[in-house]
Amino acid sequence: MVDVVSPALARRIALAAQGFARPHPEAAGTRALNGVIDRLGLLQIDSVNVFERSHYLPAFSRVGHYDRGGLDRITSGPKGRMVEYWAHQAAYIPRELWPLFAFRRDEYRRSGSDWGGWVAEQRDLAVWLRAELAANGPMRASEIEHDANERRGPWWGWSDVKRTLEMMFRTGDVICVDRVRFERVYALPEQALPAELLGSGPSEADAVRELVARAAAAQGIATEADLADYWRMKRAPVRNAIAELVDAGVLLPVEVPGWQTGSRPTPTWLHRDAHRPRRIEQLALLSPFDPVVWFRPRTERLFDFHYRIEIYTPEPDRKFGYYSLPVLVDDRVVARVDLKSDRRARTLRVQSAWSEPGAPAETAARLVPVLRRAATWQGLDDVVVAGRGDLSAALESELVAAAA
Repeated sequence: MVDVVSPALARRIALAAQGFARPHPEAAGTRALNGVIDRLGLLQIDSVNVFERSHYLPAFSRVGHYDRGGLDRITSGPKGRMVEYWAHQAAYIPRELWPLFAFRRDEYRRSGSDWGGWVAEQRDLAVWLRAELAANGPMRASEIEHDANERRGPWWGWSDVKRTLEMMFRTGDVICVDRVRFERVYALPEQALPAELLGSGPSEADAVRELVARAAAAQGIATEADLADYWRMKRAPVRNAIAELVDAGVLLPVEVPGWQTGSRPTPTWLHRDAHRPRRIEQLALLSPFDPVVWFRPRTERLFDFHYRIEIYTPEPDRKFGYYSLPVLVDDRVVARVDLKSDRRARTLRVQSAWSEPGAPAETAARLVPVLRRAATWQGLDDVVVAGRGDLSAALESELVAAAA
């Protein structure tokens, strides 16, 4: 018999696995930040900083106010415990996971791929770049003097030097050890990683099985598609890994009513260590690139929440705003707010605020403290509502009442 897990319990299991079943610590320091990293396994990186860059937000959602400099010391630099790689998308991962992605680096390295093909065509330039890094240590592309380092053509105006470094980053011939004003700092792997992490990694089958196990622990309850998306892996090897993990007792088959593929229940697995909380008491703003919402089919399955980021949507066609963040209240996503940190005016601007169908009447009242904490975390003095969206009027009234 396959256990049946209700949709509400599945939602709570997923949120608990992501760290939302515990209260914020009084003072979130290095230990709390490392706990978030251990639980999630990665922090996705994105360049948009209209409110805050995405990799800072999952920790704020889970532990509250913390020093971003503390996270910087963990994610990058010679003493950081993380390194950047193409894991989900571009993401910070713990350095010990580097060998698990050897199979992906091999895929990129194959000359038949776009990435490997470019490096093969630019072999002389790649050899020269390795020599430059060996001689000078970690460098940004803009610091490298070469005739081919002129911005031109497609690829966002990248020079041949920049493009070759990016291809070498994917193939693992160079790594990213830091960012300066969001520009990658490249180094040779041997300049930044301990010897035990260099060389050949495990077989693809072993690596995929370990990554699927980590994805299952981070998600609590998941379908094959969920497990494959966490590290952006192909479905066939993930399917094989699931079967092995079921045999090992790591994954337990379950059924969630309403999770359907056509007319049949979608095969779903529960991690053996997943916590089954009776309730979730939480208030959080979620990054568009938070693991809770980054795989949109899972977001809709868990929360009945249709979410699309509108950064690339022309402004007249945007419904919810340029950078709208889902609002988690307890175990439901009940609203979305488009936020902007106006640092010159020291104000957090709520460009728009929208409630979801069935949102509780106290949504605005519960959201106000979250916005005030976000403003304080950003070093801002005030929260101002612009007025767009069906939640804005109630939000503004609650802000005025709270101030009074």
